[in-house]
Amino acid sequence: MAADWRPDESGLQQILQLLKESQSPDTNTQRAVQLKLEQLNQYPDFNSYLMFVLTKLTAEDEPTRSLSGLILKNNVKAHFTAFPPTVAAFVKRECLSSIGDPSPLIRATIGILITTIASRGELQNWPDLLPQLCALLDSEDYNTCEGAFGALQKICEDSAEVLDSDVLDRPLNVMIPKFLQFFKHASPKIRSHAVACVNQFIISRTQALMLHIDSFIENLFALASDEEPDVRKNVCRALVMLLEVRMDRLLPHMHAIVQYMLQRTRDADENVALEACEFWLTLAEQPVCKELLSGHLAQLVPVLVNGMKYSEIDIILLKGDVEEDESVPDTEQDIRPRFHRSRTVSQAHAADGQNSTDEDDDIDEDALSDWNIRKCSAAALDVLANVFREDLLPHLLPLLKELLFHQDWVYKESGILVLGAIAEGCMQGMSPYLPELIPHLITCLSDKKALVRSITCWSLSRYAHWVVGQPAETQLQPLMSQLLARILDSNKRVQEAACSAFATLEEEACTELVPYLGFILDTLVFAFNKYQHKNLLILYDAIGTLADSVGHHLNKPEFIQMLMPPLIQKWNLLKDEDKDLFPLLECLSSVATALQSGFLPYCEPVYQRCVNLVQKTLNQATLHQSQPEESEAPDKDFMIVALDLLSGLAEGLGTHVEGLVAQSPVLSLMYQCMQDKMPEVRQSSFALLGDLTKACFQHVKPCISDFMPILGVNLNPELISVCNNAIWAIGEISIQMGTEMQVYVPMVLNHLVDIINRANTPKTLLENTAITIGRLGFVCPQEVAPILQQFIRPWCTSLRNIRDNEEKDSAFRGICAMIGVNPAGVVQDFIFFCDAVASWVNPKDDLREMFYKILHGFKSQVGVENWRRFSEQFPPPLKERLSVYYGM
Repeated sequence: MAADWRPDESGLQQILQLLKESQSPDTNTQRAVQLKLEQLNQYPDFNSYLMFVLTKLTAEDEPTRSLSGLILKNNVKAHFTAFPPTVAAFVKRECLSSIGDPSPLIRATIGILITTIASRGELQNWPDLLPQLCALLDSEDYNTCEGAFGALQKICEDSAEVLDSDVLDRPLNVMIPKFLQFFKHASPKIRSHAVACVNQFIISRTQALMLHIDSFIENLFALASDEEPDVRKNVCRALVMLLEVRMDRLLPHMHAIVQYMLQRTRDADENVALEACEFWLTLAEQPVCKELLSGHLAQLVPVLVNGMKYSEIDIILLKGDVEEDESVPDTEQDIRPRFHRSRTVSQAHAADGQNSTDEDDDIDEDALSDWNIRKCSAAALDVLANVFREDLLPHLLPLLKELLFHQDWVYKESGILVLGAIAEGCMQGMSPYLPELIPHLITCLSDKKALVRSITCWSLSRYAHWVVGQPAETQLQPLMSQLLARILDSNKRVQEAACSAFATLEEEACTELVPYLGFILDTLVFAFNKYQHKNLLILYDAIGTLADSVGHHLNKPEFIQMLMPPLIQKWNLLKDEDKDLFPLLECLSSVATALQSGFLPYCEPVYQRCVNLVQKTLNQATLHQSQPEESEAPDKDFMIVALDLLSGLAEGLGTHVEGLVAQSPVLSLMYQCMQDKMPEVRQSSFALLGDLTKACFQHVKPCISDFMPILGVNLNPELISVCNNAIWAIGEISIQMGTEMQVYVPMVLNHLVDIINRANTPKTLLENTAITIGRLGFVCPQEVAPILQQFIRPWCTSLRNIRDNEEKDSAFRGICAMIGVNPAGVVQDFIFFCDAVASWVNPKDDLREMFYKILHGFKSQVGVENWRRFSEQFPPPLKERLSVYYGM
């Protein structure tokens, strides 16, 4: 029946009319068309009409035919399985018989339709599709061959996994050799399709391709200087992927490949150049990079540096000629979606106090011009600087000298970007030049071009660590005052760059900033009234980071008076549904933690609103579960941010938060959040549980029997942050519960011992696990000590690197108590215990006394001679510390 299907003429005219109307710019017309189309979907053969328009009505204009195909594609996507079998058969047959349509637009539309049907799980139900398309490749007719190849390329992109599985009897064994034959085809379009098809199977190391890898590479080399940019682009893309997957096969030809890629990175076609530039980024991550590239740096460095200049298009897109735009309101598109990073508790800070958050350091100008040659070249130079370190500089310094002092701002700007890109890798080699370069950059902050000022902010932030290490009056003061001036720049891009750079400087300088706090707050508060929407969000971050960096030094009446009114004013203006609450809540969380009791006058409305946000989100989630059709799922980020601010309040206000907790349902809300499906919600609720345990345990204690089993089932190290916060909370609860913790030890102890013994466990998680095991042992030594031997070695190694603090203190008291109960448990690993004890700089007297007893007890137990032999294995610093502090 399908073969003889003919449309009814009046029905056909009605659909054509609709297709014409839907191209109208008028939104009301479009809405009416949309409704009509949905009604027509009720008719079983509506999709046959659409197919008929696409493939048979060759007299109609192409946009109308193509649109008919795209509407059909959407229907296939939505409900192909509900198509009557005759309609489905008609659509499939028409696709294959019309794939050679003379119009490239119609061929492409049919290709999209075919791959949509195929990826709806229909590859299995359409067994003749692949054989027929492959057969059509041999057609004498160019349109048929190109149409079939276009469809195959889309199928390879969308269904690569299925093609390489047993489900279909491994069609790639036939297809890949077939594609390789077309690498030498006369038509550039077809050569390009052929390479693109094979490229889909490189990263997955598809067996069928690996069998033909040598002939693939040989064919790629033959296309190296193809006149068609698309072919060159696909050749470059293939070589970049082969670097990751089959370096062994490329190595013999590496010298030639590097020369080729140097040429392609300068290709006249920007897309080719961008693909080629990726080669250096990928190569830099391979262990052989240094050896392969060291002979080519003299050629490569200038190519990358040259790629870092703004192109004319970039300057137009970035409105590079607009110097003042501070009073132009932002559009919605200007503002990138923000994602809240949930609170992770790490009390055991590493001894060197280094901040390890580097995520803001990436080379980032604007989401607008996305990934381009400039960014790729800068990223490649950054990675190569980390590989070659100082060895890069002889090739770079002459170029830098010329660029940084260039008369043309475009060249000067690129030089400043180069300087920032190499900061991490070449810091040591650059150090001798920085005393002169940094002041030069500081003067560039006043350049008349906004794009120069903005890149200079970023570049300087990359050297913040060096600046903070110099005498404050020579570098930090001038840099700080100029960055603050740029925060108040009249150009929005400069404001943004300056705010971000200042946040990085705050992280590095920490309390060095305390003398300048009044000056800094003056500027940041002034910016509040000056900034448009997007930059306000970045300003919140700079204020939050300032609070994290200077801590309680912010708690002075004059500072509070400056900072809090504008924050609270914004807080009152924002509605509960406004996503701008995220950065503001994060900022307030840092401020509350820093101000401590200074935040008291503001805490009640802030606390209430957070509780309401959590309540609202939970209610909406419940409603959505019971009526998924009528109500939409809530954005749980609101709840996560609110939980984190409650944590900040509890941490900052300490016991002062007690009254607020007593009068609110926060514990029952937290209990629900602890069981949420979304890991980030659980993560934040465990952080809050720990903070409330420290601040007002009398309110938490009645719920412990409900909370502990939930904590026990969340000790899964696959979800690092959830697990980390649950472990930290258990440690805090142990200290408060004392001996009453006994009943809960079996629920958690074995999990904790597993985690501390796992390979590749992140450092923070190890430290928190060790502290919590120590705290459990402190309050319940009889219960934990019997398995001391199972964890003592990793326990000692993970806590030797953290600085003295309360948590370390309680954990070591626990280990001493457990050794008292089970001294045999430590014997085999006693050297590790000695090392951990020696890591204390200043233990409290009674703790030092405990260490003394254990060390001397062990020495007298084994006898002087054995102790001498034993202590000869100690490294000299350890020997010295034990002898000075403990008379060993």
